[in-house]
Amino acid sequence: QLQAYGGGLVQSGGSLRLSCAASINVGSFNAMGWYRQAPGKQRELVAILTRAGGTNYADSVKGRFTISRVNAENTMYLQMNSLKPEDTAVYYCNAYLITTTPVNYWGKGTQVTVSS
Repeated sequence: QLQAYGGGLVQSGGSLRLSCAASINVGSFNAMGWYRQAPGKQRELVAILTRAGGTNYADSVKGRFTISRVNAENTMYLQMNSLKPEDTAVYYCNAYLITTTPVNYWGKGTQVTVSS
């Protein structure tokens, strides 16, 4: 259902854009988001985008990361600027859909490594 890509190795202060391609119109989901998991740490929420267009960000990425979507492309994005070594993690995209029952969809992660 979801495929995340765009990760890579970047120097501190650099930028990357992650993409999450969905098999259906991304505007159909009640919410979509990006999560990340660093080695030895729990998965954490990075950013969330609601169907109505509302956004919320982890304090650690506010002002640096921007979540967005393009419905016509069935794709959600995470623009990451001013990257720091502590942003190094596997990034996962998530989609939440309520039909008769709520369903969470997860894409395979994409590795982001920020060198100092």
